[in-house]
Amino acid sequence: MNLPLQAATYRGPSYLSESEVAVYSCILQCQQVTRERLAALPELEFSEDELDSIVDRLKELGLLRSHSKDAALLVPVDPDLAAAALAAPIQESLQEQQSRLNQISVEFGRLRHPFLEGRRRHCESIEVIPHLDEVRAALNRASNECREEVLSNQPGGGRSPEVLQEALSRDTALLARGVRMRTLYHHTARFNAPSQAYVAALSGLGAEYRTVHDPFGRLIIFDRDLAFVPDQEGSLGAVMVREPSIVNYLCSVFENAWAHARPFSDAAADGLESVAKELDGTVLRLLAAGYKDETIGRRLGMSLRTTRKHVADIMDTLGAGSRFQAGVLAARAGLLDHDERGPSAGPEEAAP
Repeated sequence: MNLPLQAATYRGPSYLSESEVAVYSCILQCQQVTRERLAALPELEFSEDELDSIVDRLKELGLLRSHSKDAALLVPVDPDLAAAALAAPIQESLQEQQSRLNQISVEFGRLRHPFLEGRRRHCESIEVIPHLDEVRAALNRASNECREEVLSNQPGGGRSPEVLQEALSRDTALLARGVRMRTLYHHTARFNAPSQAYVAALSGLGAEYRTVHDPFGRLIIFDRDLAFVPDQEGSLGAVMVREPSIVNYLCSVFENAWAHARPFSDAAADGLESVAKELDGTVLRLLAAGYKDETIGRRLGMSLRTTRKHVADIMDTLGAGSRFQAGVLAARAGLLDHDERGPSAGPEEAAP
């Protein structure tokens, strides 16, 4: 026996049992039928109590009604009408819940700006963000709040298509608000097709890109007020810096590198030979400074295999039997005098 069902109550995956469907189908064939005649139908093998329960339930679901002139006659109701009547209170409840959700979002959203302002006034000037998802959230929040300028240094070679795709919408929104964007890459990024396409697209929207032969560590600065640098563990975390003196110093480091950088262009436009020659010169200077192959590769955005090939080619060209001899021969030949800056750190430094 089926239990009665209130109109606004969902009792499970199915409202109608096979028995109820069978009885309703028989009533459709008759259009108007009494309970006695229904019980006499040979295709319905139900006891009197079972049949009464099924009929009562079909009435509760709105699929049956009594005839207006003869209450003993059962008349089938359009199932679409019955379903609409049954669904109406559920839809009303859903609309009420959606309205409450919207109200929560609006009312609590009013507290977001005071919360961020309060945290900005009282938070530590340096904050470590250990996890990548938190770093992304902080970067997105800083991008949304940025109003004037973004300075960015992206060391290494070309960035992956996934990273560039994630940055595309964020950077496009910044440029649409009139925010000035300047980004430094390593020269090797000019060989990277996704990076070339990304730079071409955003340059058309007003962003500026340059490349350097030996960039410093990863850095992003918003409005000369908030800076993000990598954490010292070399993980995917970051350090958020608000201390004005430190941020101002990082801005000056960026501006100095920007002044000596070259406009971004692909390798074919500059000539493969010119770009390769400059890259070999950088490898030679780092090699002479005592850098290991792993560190040179990280700084220049090259794989270890490619770095070792460059080092081997340079030593072969110089006729050097050791890295030390290569540095001596390069110095005698005046090949280390073209870089005014020189390597910026000791031989054991690993680029962030």
